[in-house]
Amino acid sequence: MVWTGWVNETRLAARSIAAYATDWVNPTLRLGVTGLSRSGKTVFITALVHGLLTASRWPVFEPQAQGRIARVRLEPQPDDGIPRFPYEDHLATLTGPREWPEGTKRISEIRLAIDFASNAGFMRGTEKTLTLDIVDYPGEWLLDLPLLAQSYSEWSRRSIEAARRPPRAALAEEWLTATDEVEPFGKGGEAEARRLADKFTRYLKSCRDERVSLSTLPPGRFLLPGEMEGSPALTFAPLDLAGREPAGDSLAALMEKRFESYKRLVVMPFYANHFATLDRQVVLVDALAALNAGPAALADLELALADVLTAFRPGSNSILSSMLARRIDRILFAATKADHLHQTSHDRLEALLKRLTDRAIRRAEFAGARVEPVALASLRATRETTVTRRGQSLPCIVGTPMPGEQAGGETFDGSREVAVFPGELPADPTGLFAGPDAFRGEDYRFVRFLPPKADPTQALPHIRLDRAVEFLIGDRLA
Repeated sequence: MVWTGWVNETRLAARSIAAYATDWVNPTLRLGVTGLSRSGKTVFITALVHGLLTASRWPVFEPQAQGRIARVRLEPQPDDGIPRFPYEDHLATLTGPREWPEGTKRISEIRLAIDFASNAGFMRGTEKTLTLDIVDYPGEWLLDLPLLAQSYSEWSRRSIEAARRPPRAALAEEWLTATDEVEPFGKGGEAEARRLADKFTRYLKSCRDERVSLSTLPPGRFLLPGEMEGSPALTFAPLDLAGREPAGDSLAALMEKRFESYKRLVVMPFYANHFATLDRQVVLVDALAALNAGPAALADLELALADVLTAFRPGSNSILSSMLARRIDRILFAATKADHLHQTSHDRLEALLKRLTDRAIRRAEFAGARVEPVALASLRATRETTVTRRGQSLPCIVGTPMPGEQAGGETFDGSREVAVFPGELPADPTGLFAGPDAFRGEDYRFVRFLPPKADPTQALPHIRLDRAVEFLIGDRLA
């Protein structure tokens, strides 16, 4: 858990007391949705909102299956300073030109009001309203939160040590060479700071390439700078300090000052204004992309997911904790893009997710939070079939591959449906974490597909989205 100092903790407590008082009149649940780049955050929120608004047939979502939800409506969000999640635009992109919408680059919110009939005790049959605020934010920002507990020297040491190990070493060569050439305790200058920050940023961006798919890449705003691009708070880089502390007007002192400014101006406001107000959290995980990139990417993803939980305040909410320090009492880890596999491998994808999040889950459950891992597809882009080849039946998936995707020696142009044998995940994922040679010659390559043909006025196809929604909000609609 991140400790933010007495002043900020007092402010958070005051805000929690105000929110607790408001909830007595208008019960509100704040749901955070995050995940690293290309994990499917935008599609998840769009599908969730659409399913609630259209009363999609979600048999596992009990309030809806029991017919107790009277109506769901969009309402203006409470904070006029936060961009609204553009639900309508994303739905039109998915169902019109059949394109995947642009990913999350900034924080946004959308509010739903859910009118339902209570099913609890003497309140049975009474109509109540739950306000659901959905907060979308980049997972890269989440991975910044552990920086609050690190000094510049410690962060520099960790960053440089990681960069010198494969597969990062080859990607970091230009930046590491430039770092070795400077004198950290010599007089610092703006030109040198910008040169090193630029090379460091290029290194971080190269780590995010889908051929590498590394996950632990703080500072997150170096990848998604937004309106802060070019500011001094984003113009710093790690230096090899050899155990010494920055001092005077040295380059190291300049870098340290900007590192602290980054925490104060970027990380802390995000934590205090948004993250610390959440009640429940969805963490979307693109495990298939990590498998595509190899054992190093999978191990790095496991490390990133463990770091994620260090930023949370997990735990069950008593009356006192609800008043003084809101806790995240339910966390859903969701392995996305289950539709890229045949259903016979869905349990194996979930087993892989459990292995990836094992440390994170144990930590959250120890604190009293409920945690659920699930393999899902927010918007199902494929259907299943069986293909007979040389007398052997193969479980396949059918969909329209994205232009440029390859399978079986063929490159697709995005114009036609094809049947693809997606291969199988191992029954026991443990072997996938056995080191650089963990895959033992296995080539895990999963074809990416265009969105399905879909009517925006009707229910959208999915895999286990209703299970996710039941876990996240079902108890609050009892």
